[in-house]
Amino acid sequence: MDDASEDPRQTPHHPRARYVLYGQEDAERSLLQAYTSGRMHHAWLLCGPQGIGKATLAYRFARFVLANPQPELVSSDELYVAPDHPVARRIEARGHADLLTLERPFDPKTKRIKSIIDVAQARRAPGFYAHTAAEGGWRVCIVDAADDLNGEAANALLKCLEEPPMRSLFLLVAHSPGRLLATIRSRCIALQLRPLDARTVSKVVHEVAPQTVLDDGFVAEFSAGSAGRALQLASSGAGKKFKQFIDILDAGAPFDRKPVWALCDYLAQRKNDEDYHLFCDLLQQRVMSEAEGQAANNIAQAARLAEHACDISHSIRRANALNLDRREVLLDAIESLERIKLDQRAA
Repeated sequence: MDDASEDPRQTPHHPRARYVLYGQEDAERSLLQAYTSGRMHHAWLLCGPQGIGKATLAYRFARFVLANPQPELVSSDELYVAPDHPVARRIEARGHADLLTLERPFDPKTKRIKSIIDVAQARRAPGFYAHTAAEGGWRVCIVDAADDLNGEAANALLKCLEEPPMRSLFLLVAHSPGRLLATIRSRCIALQLRPLDARTVSKVVHEVAPQTVLDDGFVAEFSAGSAGRALQLASSGAGKKFKQFIDILDAGAPFDRKPVWALCDYLAQRKNDEDYHLFCDLLQQRVMSEAEGQAANNIAQAARLAEHACDISHSIRRANALNLDRREVLLDAIESLERIKLDQRAA
């Protein structure tokens, strides 16, 4: 029995099923020019924050290459392939023999998406490239996202990147390319995608989820130009909880302990995994934003806030790796921020 249908990523709005891409015309033009030049590099690193269209661009380019296997015959000035094209239909149905997607696997037992792309997933790539293209054209591998590769998986993929066969293409989506192996980065051309403007974020959100109500001010401040982040903020408990946390911050230090404890209790529950991770991202973003705001007037305070943001990031990664108590991690982060606020007031 195939349990893939239970994967929550199988939606009509998954990047493989999106045929429009907003705000990334420069990146699209770069890929098209490279392809039609006849000197196509075999590996591309699509970089930028989550939710700005990197995976959509990867699938868009994969469709185009597989539908137009002879670059010298291409006359199009965009990467569009119609949804009713046979290649597009097979990709959308996950049935194209010359496209391999490496992503975090769905575990049908736990009904969850695993936290990493493991070596078993990555080892599919050598086998995929060991055979000739089923349709006589290119073979394309999308890694979504390369940030999710664990150490063994990254090394397994590296072997393919080092010795690519003819007419092979790797498209690696990367939210934080600096965390990837330097040897992987060195074999790719990095293509930086830019955050979307507020109008484009709103447009994408209302296409994907027409009933979504956006708090424009909140989304503009915390979506960071990401339609994916805006959707999370609008639909998840994390957005609501972070608004509550902003109220606690605005009330000033010392913080009211009762709502802080309630907030940490909620986020520490395993059923609220996604809310926890999004809240942590928002917390780091808020602290870094405050650090930037302080930089012009008080460089020492700005440095302390920036250091605190790094400490939060380190504590969260350590807690995830060692399965530590999330409630304590959050409380430590909030109490450290409280001490900084109290010191600022006393200065």
